[in-house]
Amino acid sequence: MTGLAAVAVHELDRPSPRRPAECPVEDWIVFLGHRWNALILWHLNAGAKRHGELAAALPGITPKVLTERLEGLEQRGLVSRSQIAAFPRGVSYAVSQRGAGLIAILDQIEVWARQSENIPRA
Repeated sequence: MTGLAAVAVHELDRPSPRRPAECPVEDWIVFLGHRWNALILWHLNAGAKRHGELAAALPGITPKVLTERLEGLEQRGLVSRSQIAAFPRGVSYAVSQRGAGLIAILDQIEVWARQSENIPRA
């Protein structure tokens, strides 16, 4: 086989690159890899919180970014937004049933990561 033919066959063996939307795992990893998303879920796992409570729990996050992240989490069905009827009026955010399922997966990743810390690295 000539060098050119070997390269052509080799190129065909490679999977074609996919956009994240075409691979749900990659799409979710990218989403959770965005700064703050996993931390917001972690804080909400302890119970519903208002925007200001989350901002206080996440030093360094701007109100605009927190709002954007909460909207993204809500759009993906991981967080639910509820109107608060008591004074002062406002909204609170909580982990949805779907979000709780993701948190269970993240908890397993944490267990795996902690166990992996004890494995000597090559």
